[in-house]
Amino acid sequence: MTYADLTTRDRNPVKRWLQRRRLADALKVLRAESAGDRLRILDFGAGNGELVRQMPGIASIEAWVYEPTPALMAEARGNLAGFDTVRFVQDLDSIEPGTFDYVFCLEVFEHLPEQETTEALKAIHRLLKHSGRAVIGVPHELFLPALFKGLFRMARRHGDFDARTDHILSALVGRPPSNRPVAEIFPGARFHLHHLGFDHRALQRRLREQFQLLDRYFSPFPILGAALNSEVYFVLAKAPAEMADERRGHR
Repeated sequence: MTYADLTTRDRNPVKRWLQRRRLADALKVLRAESAGDRLRILDFGAGNGELVRQMPGIASIEAWVYEPTPALMAEARGNLAGFDTVRFVQDLDSIEPGTFDYVFCLEVFEHLPEQETTEALKAIHRLLKHSGRAVIGVPHELFLPALFKGLFRMARRHGDFDARTDHILSALVGRPPSNRPVAEIFPGARFHLHHLGFDHRALQRRLREQFQLLDRYFSPFPILGAALNSEVYFVLAKAPAEMADERRGHR
């Protein structure tokens, strides 16, 4: 089963629509850019590369795709074959600091354990220009959205970690289960398979340690805020070094 089979080609039409909508909502931050600017953009944890494929004006953008999972990188290369301006990279250390105008990171942090989260945030901060923007999108797994998602998952795989009544009810009241299973997506790469248990509020606190939070919005119905949305986005800029140091000192 490919990544697209689990997302934009899922058998459920609502899930297919939500997956396409989340990409469009992430990319809306690019719409205000001057047509004369040649942007250098990194998709961090790109999956099958569909976000890059959907970027407006892709032919005039220098897009870089970073996907550490070999199987997903192979899907990204196939999905983006024929786009000459796309570069594929599996070693972030080889990229100069401050390279990118934008770093997009969608549907990644909900899968990362603590140490991997720290490393990913450090890498994004290092690679982003001082004038750049990071766009981080994660699933909303609390309150009513957690209930709706939980019922959907129970219909598909009742009894799994993310399809247990007690876990769903905990997330419904804003106290998601903390004992999330950890596996390896490939040798040496730890990850959380399930979205349930992820708390975007905790990630937001982590983001504020290194970045300025310029905007936060929800998808697919931004006007409803956190009430009935499935995704949350953070738009970030680098915080001044002294501000970042001060925040860390007050932890």
